[in-house]
Amino acid sequence: MAVQLDARPPAAPAPRRSHPDRGHRLARLDTRFSPYLYIAPFFLLFAVFGLYPLGYTLWVSLHDWDLLGASPTFVGAQNYRQLMSDPDFWNSVVNTLGIFVLSTVPQLLLALWLANLLNRQLRGRTGWRMAVLVPNVTSTAAVAIVFGVLFGREFGMINWLLDLVGIDAIDWKANRLASWVAISTMVDWRWTGYNALIFLAAMQAIPRDLYESAAIDGAGRARQFWSITVPLLKPTIVFAVIISTIGGLQLFTEPRLFNSGTNAIRGGPLRESQTMTMYMFENAFAPHYNFGYGSAVAWLLFALIAIVAAINVLVLRRLGGGREGTR
Repeated sequence: MAVQLDARPPAAPAPRRSHPDRGHRLARLDTRFSPYLYIAPFFLLFAVFGLYPLGYTLWVSLHDWDLLGASPTFVGAQNYRQLMSDPDFWNSVVNTLGIFVLSTVPQLLLALWLANLLNRQLRGRTGWRMAVLVPNVTSTAAVAIVFGVLFGREFGMINWLLDLVGIDAIDWKANRLASWVAISTMVDWRWTGYNALIFLAAMQAIPRDLYESAAIDGAGRARQFWSITVPLLKPTIVFAVIISTIGGLQLFTEPRLFNSGTNAIRGGPLRESQTMTMYMFENAFAPHYNFGYGSAVAWLLFALIAIVAAINVLVLRRLGGGREGTR
């Protein structure tokens, strides 16, 4: 009896799913996690030299801590309650905000205008761009000495110029508003060029085609500046405002060196120009050595910087959004 054989070939085995090899998995892990590893050193250093001192300062501010006396005693929020009723502390807050406004607002406006000039086709523009940075690399002590002479009461050049136009001499160190103006002038002279170079670097990234199109449409330089340059510089302006806010509210060296003698740390005989950092130093170190009270001032200064920076960012965003909405 004949047996019929099946002529069909045997069925092929089901294909196996190909798993990524080891090299492919490592490549995926590298793509996914390597950016975090690259930026991790910054956050580690920030945690050691930023967050830890911040937390330690908060812990110290909750103690009655005499650097020259006995061991610290926990007092809770007593230092903060005492600060809220301390007239010298509020005087330093007013001085800080006053000098900050008088120095930061003109500084950023002048820097924006100066950057716009340096962005044009000038002869020797590289030299001009380097020259605006010279005040920033000058020693702060030298700057304070020069401006202290310029704003001297008896033989200062500023009072001499005021006398030429019939204005009486001003005691720049003993008058509150005058001391604010003198210190703000010093800060503006030193930092305007630095901010101008930041704005200039951002302006260099704006496509030239936008200006050419605007010129064809008949827009002048002023119209191009306010309609093209300023809106596209918004992120850079926000950055400059935040950096200037941090530096302006932490002002210490300029007012400290502007007032010489025994009243230097007090900002004048009646604390006319004493900032919060100067008041913090006066309490934490010489002559009071109250480390806990000074730490409380430092934490309130940190809170003030955060609040002012947040307000500045919100105002700039609101102005930018309003401008964009009117187009």
